Amino acid sequence: MKKAWADAKTSLAGGVDSPVRAFKAVGGNPVFMARGKGAHLFDVENKRYIDYCLSWGALFFGHADTKTVSAIKAQADKGTSFGTATEMETELAVEIQKAFPGMQRIRFTSSGTEAVMSAIRLARGFTGRERILKFEGCYHGHGDSLLVKAGSGLATFGSPDSAGIPRELAKLTAVLPYNDEKKLETFFKTNRDLACVIIEPIAANMGVVPAKKNFLKLLRALTRKTGALLIFDEVISGYRVCYGGAQHLYNISPDLTVLGKIIGGGLPVGAFGGGARLMSHLSPQGRVYQAGTLSGNPLSMVAGKSVLTRLSKKTYDSLNARAGEFVLRAGRLLGRKNRLSVHQAGSMFTFFYSDKPPVDFSDVRRSDTKTFRHVFRGLLKQGVYTPPSAFEASFLSTAHTSEVLEKTLDAYRRI
Repeated sequence: MKKAWADAKTSLAGGVDSPVRAFKAVGGNPVFMARGKGAHLFDVENKRYIDYCLSWGALFFGHADTKTVSAIKAQADKGTSFGTATEMETELAVEIQKAFPGMQRIRFTSSGTEAVMSAIRLARGFTGRERILKFEGCYHGHGDSLLVKAGSGLATFGSPDSAGIPRELAKLTAVLPYNDEKKLETFFKTNRDLACVIIEPIAANMGVVPAKKNFLKLLRALTRKTGALLIFDEVISGYRVCYGGAQHLYNISPDLTVLGKIIGGGLPVGAFGGGARLMSHLSPQGRVYQAGTLSGNPLSMVAGKSVLTRLSKKTYDSLNARAGEFVLRAGRLLGRKNRLSVHQAGSMFTFFYSDKPPVDFSDVRRSDTKTFRHVFRGLLKQGVYTPPSAFEASFLSTAHTSEVLEKTLDAYRRI
């Protein structure tokens, strides 16, 4: 493992292709995985881990699911990329529309970040406005307009949260606290020229923190009143909390929806969509340009269709109930020695080491990251792999059998 890490640092920037993989938040060297099967990952030294990261929620049926792999292999024999229109794109879009009927027209991309960037460009092009609003703690990819921290005052637009982002661009993005109705209302009293508001309706990038229903209803009312488009980023919550995502759960319809993860069956993919009139502003029909050679890649399309066509109420009822029982039992074990707040939404969950159930990012930041690190290292040593950040969601798949979950609970007991 040490050699793999040393070799990586000589060729890859920072030794990784995504910062969280470097294990800076949890200490020690990163684990290099070689393969996965079902609920398990195997590292380059062939040590087995029960996986609760699942490619950040993408693997609903677990690693190397037989039907998904078969679909990918069959398509690979026919070709891996065409750069042309295919029927596979339409077939996957139709499956998505069954769960998300508000996505009357869909555009596929190669990642969730790309889908978010494109959705925001469409919102700006459609409204003729430039400014946008996001919420602290919600992550929408690494696009320049979204790596922004809050300004010094309520109505002050943001400043860059990363080097390389022009301040002039960052100033077009406002950042407000998640779940704060009063600040939201106050903001909209003096800011009525927004192109869009983007939000994770169930946040999963500061840990699982659901939006309050009244907060989302107010946001929907204010955006309609001012002509701003409402974008739900369901890259993680889509298909994870239930069939139809958080918008179905809350019964709130956004103007645009962004999806990813599960709709590619573990392969690179993203998608955004909305009403036919709104989406007609995209090229080639409209003047908002968006393109990508690998958008609608055949391998991703067939993998996604393989997964989505197998989802059913029975599947969700079984997985979500199993997740609920596991989270309850694991929470009891962790709560014996630690302050603990347990959050679950469908088959995703987070254990916050805090007395107060977090409702926004300021609450999340007050949780005990030292305890998280201790628990993470203890689980990893026993062959249980969880996301290497206190501010991320964990996931279950249908491959997490009762036997797998009992082994995990035994690991929690020994920490």
